[in-house]
Amino acid sequence: MSTATRRLFEEVPPPELPPVPPPLALALAAPALPLRPAAPVGAPAGAASRLAGCLRAHGPAWLMAACSLGGMLLFWHLATTYRWDFYIRFTNIPTPLDVLDKVVQVNGNGKFITNIGMSLRRIFVGFGVATVLGVAMGLAIGRYRVLRGLLFPALEALRPIPAIAWVPISIMLWPDNEVSIVFITFIGAFFPILLNTVGGVQAVDGVLLRAGQCLGAKEAQLMWHVVLPGAAPQIFTGLAVGMGVAWVSLIAAEMISGQFGIGYFTWEAYSLISYAEIVLGMITIGLLGLVCSGLIRLAGKALMPWLAFGGGR
Repeated sequence: MSTATRRLFEEVPPPELPPVPPPLALALAAPALPLRPAAPVGAPAGAASRLAGCLRAHGPAWLMAACSLGGMLLFWHLATTYRWDFYIRFTNIPTPLDVLDKVVQVNGNGKFITNIGMSLRRIFVGFGVATVLGVAMGLAIGRYRVLRGLLFPALEALRPIPAIAWVPISIMLWPDNEVSIVFITFIGAFFPILLNTVGGVQAVDGVLLRAGQCLGAKEAQLMWHVVLPGAAPQIFTGLAVGMGVAWVSLIAAEMISGQFGIGYFTWEAYSLISYAEIVLGMITIGLLGLVCSGLIRLAGKALMPWLAFGGGR
């Protein structure tokens, strides 16, 4: 007779099951896993790993930049040391060591530093005003058809006039020579910023605008949350181009009508036939422009984290 049938007529004790150990016994019986010691906060190993990661990420770019600049310096040293003369003459060009000696000399007095400070003040004021007006007018012209029809033809007529051609009229327009130089710097930076902003606004996808309108966004909200972020990449492109043109315009204005500034320093060196100071002025202009453009790129990376900069192979 089966067990189930016997249970109908008599009590049959249930089959005995093996005892279940408590959870604590299971935990004690489990083999101990090796524990990794926690690294203390601020340990040198963490800093070393971060440094190694930074070198892996940016090391090739830094190496290529060093090779590029080193190759240029090597060519300059060889051409001026051996006085190459094959249609392009290096007979009167100073060597890198001559320019380095001149750097030590000009840093002994405050005139050279004063000239750099004057140029930086002019570039920051002129470029700052051009940024505010260029971005604001670019957003308005690119967004509203009526403003584009009223303002854009007049601005396009003024845009082809080079900044150097504005020097005589700016001297007559402004009562102060300093203001006229800042105005010429502003002219050089304004039009690249304006055109790139207009192009960026017109390139914003219309689907994004319609989606914002369907969600109930007002015009000011659309401009701030949709149009401005969508046009930001081209705006920063215009800022980078405008910074370069602003430096060109500033140096030209300082050479023609300035009494201080790095452009005036370079032109005065040419008048005094001081070749080392001419090259020093050129190198200083290049370094200042490089620093300003680098600041714009850093600002772009900080304000546009959704973009992947330097994604090319």
